[in-house]
Amino acid sequence: MSNATHEQVMAALRTVQDPELHRDIVSLGMVKALSLDDGKVAFTVELTTPACPLRESIEGDCKKALGKIPGINTIDITFGAQVRGSKAGAGQTDLLPNVKNVVLVASGKGGVGKSTVAANLAVALKIHGAATGLLDADIYGPSIPIIMGVKGEPRKVDVEGGVKIAPTVAHGVPVMSIGFFLGDDQAVIWRGPMLGKALNQLMADVHWGELDYLVVDMPPGTGDVQITFSQQLKVSGALLVATPQDVALADVIRAKSMFDKVMIPIVGLVENMSYFICDGCGKKHEIFSRGGAQRAAERFKIPYLGEIPITPALREGGDEGVPILVRDPNCEVSKSFLEIAAKLAGQLSIASERAQQSQGLKIVSS
Repeated sequence: MSNATHEQVMAALRTVQDPELHRDIVSLGMVKALSLDDGKVAFTVELTTPACPLRESIEGDCKKALGKIPGINTIDITFGAQVRGSKAGAGQTDLLPNVKNVVLVASGKGGVGKSTVAANLAVALKIHGAATGLLDADIYGPSIPIIMGVKGEPRKVDVEGGVKIAPTVAHGVPVMSIGFFLGDDQAVIWRGPMLGKALNQLMADVHWGELDYLVVDMPPGTGDVQITFSQQLKVSGALLVATPQDVALADVIRAKSMFDKVMIPIVGLVENMSYFICDGCGKKHEIFSRGGAQRAAERFKIPYLGEIPITPALREGGDEGVPILVRDPNCEVSKSFLEIAAKLAGQLSIASERAQQSQGLKIVSS
């Protein structure tokens, strides 16, 4: 019979830290359903996201800590996930109360592949097991319907509180875009007030359901849409997309300055079109220079989440409406998106923990 006690097991697990949140897994409430029977300890570790990239590290640390307790001969660890929400920014209302995390995918200028990154990250988070939606907030140039391969006006549904618009589901991801309501040759010629009203409808009048993450493809620059989001919606953070050129620094400066002013945290930076691998020789070619986005991230202390190579398959997938993660899930580009999505989810978990600690300090001080 084992002499180990419940208290000993919990004390040992308190020495195990979440590598991203830097707090022990017991105080974070991650240890669930603990049982101890004749030398066998079993419990569930509830991760803060199903995309957690450090699961194996946590599992190894748990087994190492429990292995020091005399009498324990079997350790059975299962893993679950409960995504934690974090909403910040200057927005006074929460138009999406059933969405835990709203992530704005943004850039300081156009032409950096932001929409492609947003679409593939939404698919990657879904593949990781998170309930994820995709909102196209580029009112003047909506491209998400093409990239995701969907068109046609969405249907309406009766829900509690009235009639709402049901997002179109593409590759397992609920999608909404102003492009669904426009003809192929129809241009949007709106001033600021109409733009704001349309954005409000795409958020508040859509039945998104319960989501862990809503990825928002923002228009380039720092204009009306960004201001509208900061005023009308509480968001979790912004993910910046840049390219390898040194000019990326100027683009990041503009985007960062804007998000700082509206109090939306930047949770990461991604370098797109980072390099090209020749099919013939297998050599890596850095077509657009090297490391501009990474240097910008280091300068402004923004988490650098990774790089995405440029490849014809990525462009072809976007043109065909089949994201590369669906078209070729095992290729290098798909692996890059999966890794970046996992790191993004980790940064959002960190943002959530910081928000909770900040709220706790406010309660104590008041």
